[in-house]
Amino acid sequence: MNMADQVKKDNRGIKDHNGNKDHCGKKDHKEEVELSRRKFLSLSMALTSGLLFSKFGFAKNIAAKDPGLSFMNPLNAQAEAVIILWLAGAPSQFETFSPKPGSKNGGLTKAIQTNVGGIEISENLPMLAGQMDKLTLIRTLTSKEGNHNRASYLMHTSHPPTGVVKHPSFGAITAKELGGAKEFDLPYFVSLTGPSYSAEFLGKEFSPYVIKDVKKPLQNIARYKDVDETRFSERMKILNELEDSFYKQKGLEDINEHKLIYEKSVKMMNSPLVKAFDITEEPDVLKQAYGDNDFGKGCLMARRLVEQGVKFVEVTLDGWDTHNDNFTRSANLCKKLDPAFSTLVQDLSQRGMLEKTIVLCMGEFGRTPAINANEGRDHYPDAFACAIAGGGIRGGRVYGETNEDGNKIVSNPVTPGNLFATVSNQLGIDYNKVIYSPQGRPLKYVNEGSVIEELVN
Repeated sequence: MNMADQVKKDNRGIKDHNGNKDHCGKKDHKEEVELSRRKFLSLSMALTSGLLFSKFGFAKNIAAKDPGLSFMNPLNAQAEAVIILWLAGAPSQFETFSPKPGSKNGGLTKAIQTNVGGIEISENLPMLAGQMDKLTLIRTLTSKEGNHNRASYLMHTSHPPTGVVKHPSFGAITAKELGGAKEFDLPYFVSLTGPSYSAEFLGKEFSPYVIKDVKKPLQNIARYKDVDETRFSERMKILNELEDSFYKQKGLEDINEHKLIYEKSVKMMNSPLVKAFDITEEPDVLKQAYGDNDFGKGCLMARRLVEQGVKFVEVTLDGWDTHNDNFTRSANLCKKLDPAFSTLVQDLSQRGMLEKTIVLCMGEFGRTPAINANEGRDHYPDAFACAIAGGGIRGGRVYGETNEDGNKIVSNPVTPGNLFATVSNQLGIDYNKVIYSPQGRPLKYVNEGSVIEELVN
């Protein structure tokens, strides 16, 4: 029986505050322990954020603000865009979404209560604990890929890497299926603070527009100072004539793709929508809430891009390969993840955008339950965790259960294919759609996946 079939067979329910078997706390746990400084900080910051959104008017419903920004989806899907928070290097599930305090593998990390009774997460995420009612935690992701490159490929495409075919990324598939309208001035797929995976044979127009430095998001967007609009247009005309001539001689489709990229670049240069990349327009208090670092700024930029119609944004937070000093390093990384992720969820919610936007936070695999001699955790694809919010997926729940030591899945395993099929379902994308590689090989958009029905009902 494959893992996808096992998921169907073993769908025995999501545990929530009325019967959560996979929360990590005991009633008498020293959670009150963290009621002191950390929990008070968590509650105060959550309250401050709530006042922040209402006081400064950030809670405007985007559809009411401009009905023209309401996206058209012919499949009547619940979601219209995706934001991936990519934790490169593979975060420890124990130090983030699936702590195991008191177990032999729990280590130094304590658990804290969230705003949903019976669900606990790592003490490293106090602000996110205040947004648990909007989140679903999946604690039983599993794959066979424990190498960073292979696992990252898998978690971006749902396909294991092969030497024959390079599969399009899920971001590219989303851009193609939900975008497609050539008149849109911005790229449909944007990758911030790090590279993502390309569209491959789907077409270069659906590959990510990569911005590595969010402090300088748009380089060379303006015309050179001595080139006025007329001169620029003449240059573009000459370029098009040269490429048309070259295409007639060679007949290469790459030439047409090259022309298309130039056309979209020119539209972007002249478009007022490029302001979506400029987070300086946002109030200082909101920028501070996201975090004064590249990841926080990237999350804020992601919200602005989705607000303007971009369909897929990936924001990378690197550094999670914690083979040594796992506890300190994970805690420090969470100081960036926690405010950015929690503020993004609340910002989208207050603007009326969360129901139409899927936010998915994950890495390529998890970390070993056993703690190594360097106070680190090694690669562990057998059982790891992610968090998902929005797009019609009801929050305040935990899906899947691991055993007390966190080294085995007890119920409801989730493969990358299951995860992508579920997200596709919410986007109205046919995840079983067959496409053909340049070699003529038939491929499904999503590899060996089925919808996790209990997440979407």
